Amino acid sequence: MERTPRATEAPPHFFLPDLCSARAVGVVVLVAELLALVLVLARTGFGGDFWGDLGLASLFVQWIALTTSAILCQLRRPLARLQRHVAAGITYGVILLDTLLFSLLAQYTLGAMFGPLTTGPSPTPADTAANVFIAGIVGGLVLRYFYVQEQLRLQQEAELQARIQALQSRIRPHFLFNSMNIIASLIGKDPDAAETVVLDLADLFRASLKEAGAEVTLAHELDLCRRYIGIEQLRMGERLKVDWQVGDTPLDDLRIPLLTLQPLLENAVYHGIHPLPAGGTVTVAVSYRDGQVRITVTNPVAPAPGETPGHRGNRMALENIRHRLVALYGPTAKVEGGRRGDTYGTTLQYPFNIRR
Repeated sequence: MERTPRATEAPPHFFLPDLCSARAVGVVVLVAELLALVLVLARTGFGGDFWGDLGLASLFVQWIALTTSAILCQLRRPLARLQRHVAAGITYGVILLDTLLFSLLAQYTLGAMFGPLTTGPSPTPADTAANVFIAGIVGGLVLRYFYVQEQLRLQQEAELQARIQALQSRIRPHFLFNSMNIIASLIGKDPDAAETVVLDLADLFRASLKEAGAEVTLAHELDLCRRYIGIEQLRMGERLKVDWQVGDTPLDDLRIPLLTLQPLLENAVYHGIHPLPAGGTVTVAVSYRDGQVRITVTNPVAPAPGETPGHRGNRMALENIRHRLVALYGPTAKVEGGRRGDTYGTTLQYPFNIRR
């Protein structure tokens, strides 16, 4: 079920974008055309044969831009294995060399075609040097832009990872203390149950220490949730019930970021069930249809008016979960939560293609 990388796909945190993608090629064509327009306007303005000059300049600049992109597309993976300054130097050299070769081709082979672009009847060595110089300036600016974009992306990912780590470490101290008290009370009268609680608690904390952003099967995530609920039910007894609505969902084939649902269940128990004297039922509904995973967690809440710190905490948790899902499954991932009457519901939806 793991995604197979494309031949041109480089490891993450590489400054050079994928110039084989249709979007990147479109951007290259647009930027090259704007550069050709600027060059013609700087040379002749709107006088003379403006459209003829623009057509020839566009042909020349587009050929350089597209061939350079094609070369860097094929070199992207090898370059990603090199040190950053070496990869940047080679990339810069490819831009200059490609410009030089096409300028020489224009000078010695296609002089008649490209003559209107120059001050003479045909390109000269000085024109070739000027082309390389312009390519050096533009290429340097573009590479600098790519580098800045990479640094910004790394900063955003670092912030996201920090939020993910914070979310994964959200097993509250009160839960740990309550679990310890449960274990202490069970040791004398039911050692087997005490051992089960210890193992379940160990699994939960082991999961919280795993690498941020790690994906697990939905079956594994629900198993962690059941372990958490089992511990809470030992403390709350019949006040806490859970309705698992899974149906025929292929849990072993679907994936989800680790510890995505457990914090939602913890919020449901802590802010929803715990304040209610009679307790209530938490409903967990999981479905998969048309390539979309949909998970809904609902719980009753006390009819207290106004916003509470728990509601603010819920919103922060939902925002962190949304960032995790978007980072892994794209911008169509959704996380929504809100209160309707005496219930609070949270819905997660994200695209996932099952690969057999």
